[in-house]
Amino acid sequence: MKIKGGCYCGEIRYESEGEVQASIQCHCRECQYITGGSPNLIMIMPLNQFRFVSGKTQEFKRGDIENAVTRLFCKKCGTAIGTRSPMRPESIILKVGTFDDPSIFDPKIAIFTIDKQKFHQIDDNLKCFERRP
Repeated sequence: MKIKGGCYCGEIRYESEGEVQASIQCHCRECQYITGGSPNLIMIMPLNQFRFVSGKTQEFKRGDIENAVTRLFCKKCGTAIGTRSPMRPESIILKVGTFDDPSIFDPKIAIFTIDKQKFHQIDDNLKCFERRP
């Protein structure tokens, strides 16, 4: 699969190719902070087939938690682009909202449903996990 995307202001553009490693709807409390309250819609792709075409992301990593992820975002408009996780060093976790064509997203699982809010919707056909599968 080939994915093209970028931030809201257009400063950052990226391309990603390869086999989708996972398509996830995440309801964890941390993701709710990042999205403004909604579940986080993500696709995990191979890092070796990902590249930034233009712009440079700002990075944020919490120093007070073990195995903290590195969040990548546009320093100009604030768009969250993706995440690098120490648990998946060969992958890039991309935010579906940054895709040029978000309709390609086909979630396979919902995770951290233990943190799901009553206003979050989960399709009845999705496999659900209270935490990580």
